[in-house]
Amino acid sequence: MKIFLDTADPAAVRRAQATGLLDGVTTNPSLLAKQGGKWLELVSEICNLTTGPVSVEVMSEYTEELVTEAIKLAARATNIVVKLPMTEAGCTAARILEKEHRVRVNVTMVFSATQAMLAMKTGASFVSIVLSRLDAAGMESDSLIRDAVTLKQHYGFRSELIAGSVKTQNHVLSCLRAGLDVVTVPEFLWGQMFQHPLTDAGLAQFAHDWRQVVA
Repeated sequence: MKIFLDTADPAAVRRAQATGLLDGVTTNPSLLAKQGGKWLELVSEICNLTTGPVSVEVMSEYTEELVTEAIKLAARATNIVVKLPMTEAGCTAARILEKEHRVRVNVTMVFSATQAMLAMKTGASFVSIVLSRLDAAGMESDSLIRDAVTLKQHYGFRSELIAGSVKTQNHVLSCLRAGLDVVTVPEFLWGQMFQHPLTDAGLAQFAHDWRQVVA
């Protein structure tokens, strides 16, 4: 499974990239606004820090505007993937961009199996299911993950399925069990995935015992 970092902070990307385990980055308008500064400069810096895909959202409403904005954005770096909304206009733009302009897209804000099917049917490179919003609404994100993977396998869709807005290690585990292609995690969860109390206890015991060893 690929792991993307969900951030607009170049320093966070740099730290994760140093491990050699990071596969890409996802941003969104909220993350870019929180980070502050000129957003296009942030995006360019992040694209220079990783060779993996960097998802960046366009904010137009209608198909033609989405296509125009996406082409302009994708031209800024070879690893930019353009995020499009899970709407009729967004899916139409996704098909046009992928098939006619060879611009990779990520259809986002997917919350149902039928939406996932339509998004994959466009030929989108990525389709993002936003887990935390589903859980907040009392809906089972695990079931949607499994359904989306089943649909992809049944119909031979090529889109990579992303679990977006992943907040807990249990979410990551559910995605691993379902065979999902990608999870995108915030930096705090990235760090937590390396940790376990038994690892800490075992290493502390080794360190204590090693001090007793006579060279």
